[in-house]
Amino acid sequence: MTVDNAQLASLGDPTRRAIFELIAEHPRSVAEITRQVSVSQSAVSQHLKVLRESRLVRSEPKGASNVYHIDPHGLGQMRAWLDRFWSKTLAAYKVAVEQPPEESQ
Repeated sequence: MTVDNAQLASLGDPTRRAIFELIAEHPRSVAEITRQVSVSQSAVSQHLKVLRESRLVRSEPKGASNVYHIDPHGLGQMRAWLDRFWSKTLAAYKVAVEQPPEESQ
C-alpha cells in the first residue's frame, strides 16, 4: 500500500489541517468553515482545493454552494498506509512483553 505524497503534504499546513478537522466533525460549507478559521473565504477555498486534489475531502453541491465531506476512499488509503506501521509496532511490543523478565544479578 502506498500513500500519495500529496495526502501527507496537504495535512502539513496547520490551517489546512484545522479545516480538515472541522470537516471531520461534520460536513460543512465554505462559509461555515470560513467562520471557524482566521483566513479569508478565498484562502479557505484554496485549502479545500488542495484537500480535494489529495482525495481527503470531497464536495457535494447543495443549493448555490458546496458542502465538504471527508472522502472515505482517500482517507482509507492513508489509514491503511499508517496502520502497517502501527501493526509492526504492536507486533514488536507483543514480542517484548512476552519475553520472560531478565533476572538481575
